[in-house]
Amino acid sequence: MPQVDRSSRPAVLVVEDEAILRLAAVDMIESAGFPVMDAADASAAMRLLEDHPGIGVVFTDVDMPRGVNGLELAASIKDRWPGIHVIITSGKVEAGQAAVPEGCVFFGKPYHEARVVDEVRRGLSGR
Repeated sequence: MPQVDRSSRPAVLVVEDEAILRLAAVDMIESAGFPVMDAADASAAMRLLEDHPGIGVVFTDVDMPRGVNGLELAASIKDRWPGIHVIITSGKVEAGQAAVPEGCVFFGKPYHEARVVDEVRRGLSGR
């Protein structure tokens, strides 16, 4: 993916282990005019968050490999970077309010792209 200038505009980080779904989410968000970065798992996402302070929204799937799922990732993000808006999605998990960390938003798959983009816009407007 081409590098974008993250110094002037907050970026969106897409975290999804399935490559095709990750690319589709990146395309959806880029098409709406937002700079995007992506990661295949929670560890890669945390490294990007540490290295790029300009990330304003994280859009993550719940079900991911290598130990840390999207709900745990969201909780870690809200603990370390409370100003980052986190959007969680899943096609397998029915996330009840208790499972979704406070301050996060959940969309079941298949999600309506316009609603996700509106939520990204809302999350970035607070930065």
